[in-house]
Amino acid sequence: LFALSSLVPWITLAAVGYVSSGLRVHPDREHLIYPLGSTVILKSLSNGKQEFLHGHTNYVSCVTVSKSGRYVASGQVTYMGFKADVIIWDFAARKIHARLQIHKAKVESLAFSPNDIYLVSLGGQDDGSIVVWNVESKEAICGSPASPHIAGHSLTIQYSNANDNIFVSAGNGTIRVWELDLPNRKIRPTECQMGQLKRIVRCIEVPEDDDFFYCGTSSGDILKVNLKTRLLNSCWPVKQKFSKVSQIWGNLMKVQLEGGVTSIALRGEGHQFFVGTEVAQIYRFSYTDFKEELITTSHNSAVTGMSFPFGSSELFATCSKDDIRVWHTVTSKELLRIRVPNMTCNAVEIMMDGRSIISAWNDGKIRVFSPESGQLSSVIHNAHSMSVTAIACARDCQRVVSGGGEGQVRLWELQPGLHKLIATMKEHKATVTCIKIKSNDKECVTTSSDGACIIWDLVRFVRNQMVLANTLFRTVCYHPEEYQIITSGTDRKIGYWEVYDGSAIRELEGSLSGAINGMDISHDGNYFVTGGDDKLMKVWGYTEGEVTHVGIGHSGSITSVRICPSRKYIVSTSADGAVLRWKYPHPS
Repeated sequence: LFALSSLVPWITLAAVGYVSSGLRVHPDREHLIYPLGSTVILKSLSNGKQEFLHGHTNYVSCVTVSKSGRYVASGQVTYMGFKADVIIWDFAARKIHARLQIHKAKVESLAFSPNDIYLVSLGGQDDGSIVVWNVESKEAICGSPASPHIAGHSLTIQYSNANDNIFVSAGNGTIRVWELDLPNRKIRPTECQMGQLKRIVRCIEVPEDDDFFYCGTSSGDILKVNLKTRLLNSCWPVKQKFSKVSQIWGNLMKVQLEGGVTSIALRGEGHQFFVGTEVAQIYRFSYTDFKEELITTSHNSAVTGMSFPFGSSELFATCSKDDIRVWHTVTSKELLRIRVPNMTCNAVEIMMDGRSIISAWNDGKIRVFSPESGQLSSVIHNAHSMSVTAIACARDCQRVVSGGGEGQVRLWELQPGLHKLIATMKEHKATVTCIKIKSNDKECVTTSSDGACIIWDLVRFVRNQMVLANTLFRTVCYHPEEYQIITSGTDRKIGYWEVYDGSAIRELEGSLSGAINGMDISHDGNYFVTGGDDKLMKVWGYTEGEVTHVGIGHSGSITSVRICPSRKYIVSTSADGAVLRWKYPHPS
């Protein structure tokens, strides 16, 4: 569509999240592979460099790597009535080798045969089929219902280590060993008899010798099944469930991790292994001392806002459900986590003097934290009768403007140990979505989902101008010279407006699909950036009104974007919990 330069994300602050068995180590022992939204991430274990595989149209549900390391395969979730893609990636070329479409709604699990000849895929509950694919010809060989009618749906599959014609599937009340009959293009299952035992199998592990295979269950049991006779050999009950505790048998060792364990991946033979959890964290373990090291963290729910300190690009803060996090921009390391359980932070700002983090929460409170220790320093209770949805800090570091779900805009004075409500401005009829304060602290602009953008006088506490449009406004920015503002929202338009009289100057088509949720303008006023539901990060020339660069990297709707004060990077956040750092494409 555009003849432009593309932006490539430098790094993403991401982790495995809730995807079961989504964490893999490549056989080269150098790369960690995991999904984030609709993207598959390849992370170097030596230098932390990340590469992105784009091709899925919705969230990735499973990932696997071939034994040789030549291929990576990933499956996705889609909607009822639509096909869910399986993509085979050429690892060396970082390109799509084949796109396979046959399953409906979801791909549950994937496994390569030991010699990379076949890929077997398992459909989700609404599909219920197993399909064997020829990797070279990129065609389906045969398929079959995954489980018998009297059993529940299958949840996982695993290939034999030595035989390209044998693989195992298991799930709710079913464990099957399958044999591929290539001349007749059929797969023939043998049901493993478990007697009176009723279990839901979540994962399968086949040792190198192929004599037995082991099944991990939702009740914490481990089932040992003979691969040749298809008979249950033994069942080991465990008191602690594996979703919470990692264990090494023989010399029992255990460690409590944050969040349930979703994936375990070995690196080489007996040196390290990696663990992914449902709260989007990746740990590295050493076999020698069984000591965990947290190597990757991320938000595990939508990131709702972010902020840089005034004049500094070294740090930035993001907010989401349950917490606020402070990151080091260059290394992408999490420096501080401020937790408020069972609450959602809607907006975060760092005071200009850098001494306070001001945050807006869905329980109607404004909370102020210390940026060094994360300690709560003060709380404004009942700041709004509904959720506090937007916030902005004045340059005098004494006043804060907040907006609420009921549509009110309020000005607060903050002093050590106390706060005071200065004024309440009632014009908006719906949720206030964004607030920006003029550099002289005498004026601010607010946007709302009622279709109004209002410029307020912060001395007389009255409306100066109002801009009305047929949209739900999401964000607004002052031009650095403060004679114009730019707005965007659900109508996909970018509007330029005169501050003096609220008149329209120009209108740009900001997106072909979806709302524009985040926007920021450079300090020189030459460029601005936008992001929204189309998942594209765009850089615009302010005067020309044309896109100069497009960044493809997010797999969820972009929720906020910021240009760092040094104009070296752009940081963007999205609804899938990702935080991406981009190189600013224009000279500083």
